[in-house]
Amino acid sequence: MLLLLAITIPLGLDLYLPVPEDNPLTAEKIEQGRRLFFDSRLSRDGSTSCSSCHHPERAFSDGRAIAIGVFGRIGRRNSPALINRAYGRLFFWDGRSASLEEQVLKPIEDPNEMDLLLAEAAARIGLAPDQIARALSSFVRSILAGDSPFDRYINGDRGALTAEQQAGLKLFRGKANCSACHVGPNFTDERLHNTGVAWRDGRFTDAGAGQGNFKTPTLREIARTVPYMHDGSLATLEEVIEYYDRGGNHSPGLDAEIRPLRLTAVEKQALIAFLRSLNGTSIEPGR
Repeated sequence: MLLLLAITIPLGLDLYLPVPEDNPLTAEKIEQGRRLFFDSRLSRDGSTSCSSCHHPERAFSDGRAIAIGVFGRIGRRNSPALINRAYGRLFFWDGRSASLEEQVLKPIEDPNEMDLLLAEAAARIGLAPDQIARALSSFVRSILAGDSPFDRYINGDRGALTAEQQAGLKLFRGKANCSACHVGPNFTDERLHNTGVAWRDGRFTDAGAGQGNFKTPTLREIARTVPYMHDGSLATLEEVIEYYDRGGNHSPGLDAEIRPLRLTAVEKQALIAFLRSLNGTSIEPGR
């Protein structure tokens, strides 16, 4: 069961955080989770912490195409941003975890990430696995972003967006069809879609949740979370717009919303300008 916790943060927003009834947020637990997030003892060789792939200055992503874990091992996918994940309904690119409490333990166990049995992790830091899960998930749940120019604009400050950004917003909601999947305050429907990115040379390079389906990422702080897509294959926002403008890769089961957009050069620049307006202020408690 989820509880709604009312909080006010200096982002220009009053938020209601969905919080599990059996893991209430406390300042002590958030701080404990923050320490664990930066603790490399949770990795096999002591070289890697959660923060190794989720850097605060990059909206808790890492700037690499594919994550790198212990002993220099290459992972499978891009490290997603962790902002506003309290509102998430699916976790990981393939949506295989339904809660933060479940999700935060998986990288510790993954051989290509931190490669440590939970029993070993517990022994190293003196906390049971369920305590680790509750603390880490509480910290991640408290990482929030808002107060972007877009937020100020929809809250009544009509000067917060430039004319070009306003044109981009209109495109985002209309001709460019971005809002088909990037909806709501966090610009994600928290659903799985086949956008064709994983289809190459007549096959899926990564099946995702099955048939190339991957979770819609948030667009908040998008200009800070390069590169893009589950595999980090698109290096810039310009490349992302070009990909969708041509209608993606025509794979089996391609989402019906993926189709050629035929945007002009001016429209593409306006859309990118709007996306940059989603950068705002982030809060990482305890730092």
